[in-house]
Amino acid sequence: MSDNWWREAVIYQVYPRSFADANGDGMGDLAGIRSRIPYLSALGVDAIWLSPFYASPQKDAGYDVADYRAIDPRFGTLDDFDAMLEAAHEAGIRLIVDLVPNHSSSEHEWFKAALAAGPGSAERDRYHFRDVDPAKPETPPNNWQSVFGGPAWTRTPDGKQWYLHLFDSSQPDLNWDNPEVHAEFQSILRFWLDRGVDGFRIDVAHGMVKAEGLPDTGGDGTIEMIGTTRSPFFDQDGVHDIYRTWRPVIEEYDGDRIFVAEAWTDSAERRALYLRPDELHQAFNFDLVLAPFKAVDFRKAIDAEIANNAGVGAPCTWVLSNHDVQRHVTRYGDGPIGLARAKAATQLLLALPGVVYVYQGEELGLNEVLDLPDEVREDPTFFRTNGEQIGRDGCRVPIPWKTEGPSLGFGDAAGWLPQPEGWSEKSVEAEDGVAGSTLEFYRQAIALRKAHKASGLTWLDEPSADTLAFDNGAVVCVVNFGDEPVSLDGFDGEVLLASADLAEGRLPAGSAVWFAK
Repeated sequence: MSDNWWREAVIYQVYPRSFADANGDGMGDLAGIRSRIPYLSALGVDAIWLSPFYASPQKDAGYDVADYRAIDPRFGTLDDFDAMLEAAHEAGIRLIVDLVPNHSSSEHEWFKAALAAGPGSAERDRYHFRDVDPAKPETPPNNWQSVFGGPAWTRTPDGKQWYLHLFDSSQPDLNWDNPEVHAEFQSILRFWLDRGVDGFRIDVAHGMVKAEGLPDTGGDGTIEMIGTTRSPFFDQDGVHDIYRTWRPVIEEYDGDRIFVAEAWTDSAERRALYLRPDELHQAFNFDLVLAPFKAVDFRKAIDAEIANNAGVGAPCTWVLSNHDVQRHVTRYGDGPIGLARAKAATQLLLALPGVVYVYQGEELGLNEVLDLPDEVREDPTFFRTNGEQIGRDGCRVPIPWKTEGPSLGFGDAAGWLPQPEGWSEKSVEAEDGVAGSTLEFYRQAIALRKAHKASGLTWLDEPSADTLAFDNGAVVCVVNFGDEPVSLDGFDGEVLLASADLAEGRLPAGSAVWFAK
């Protein structure tokens, strides 16, 4: 395991609920993840990013943490965690775990103590409580809205105060002006670093610090979770002071361990601030998540990321899908067209300098499940908007491992969310070893990326306005974003990989090709 591995890694996101179920209860678990380490090794990934597995009421799929040092029994035990980590390390795969510092669960001991202690107490100062105005008892302290829908304030059971929650009412925001909160999270960092984890993905890394006085936002106070609007509660400059205290903690440990930020910002310049040498190592570039499948939009996002990250000496961090957004196969049109474009976009990402994140199941070509029955949905967004927004369950459906079975090999019982018809053909069993399958395409692309390492990026003349072409120092990549084939005249060399069959020297619509230099 080399130093600075995180500057060019391929990192695979495992969503524990939906990856592999070892005990047959319909919920994924740590033992299931451990059993699939050989699969991830064969895929060629360098590290796993593991979404939350902590003790939790699961009101928001584990992002409501009741105990940051304990494993939720649904997923296993600390011994199961240690065994999974050991298996990953033995396979040469690092493990990054999710950290949720913006808010805790309302079942956390701190919040329960705060409710018991009452207004003005030291316990309540760990969160954001504000008095109810007797003249306007139904009016919250400001106009902030939860990103899951509805007000960001809920009355305490005694009716005397409000408490702040940018997400669900079961996720009260922690008060990062309180020194106890700082000390607690430094202790949590050390707890998991001592166990051997290789880093942390920081949930809502742009949150945590709120503007002094908690002023109203513009408009009606609504802020999109998947968006780039600045506000009094997102991307405040004070978050950087927190990370400057965390960086020395992680550097106490051997093994080149890292922080990666989930930081939604209104520009690449603002995102780069999280990556200064005394702060974090990576920050997801979500610009391509938001971008349509168009050459001009991809070019703009790539140029901005490379330019701004170079200024702080940080690697670019590319991503197309995760547990919070619609899968990119569906975003790009679903069906054969969506899959073809998704493979082309992935091939482009894997040719770029920097780090690439892969969300579980995208290597199988999984689509977003849009027609889940209302009665199985669990995303709080669905309930807080009275079903007007269906939420994120559709990208969290358990992945298929086999062509048959009650959950297509996810486990021995039906999964916590039902899989759609057609996923049998997208299972690992159906695609493993099959030439032309999405799984084999990903395996080949990741292996070629490692054999032909990018050293930079130089844009080349494009065959058309709907095409991007660049030289990364090891391969020439051409991507056709258009609806018609384009000529590859002027490009030569061995074809290392193409996401679709080349015909008569032409690159099909929605496809990509790599030429060896």
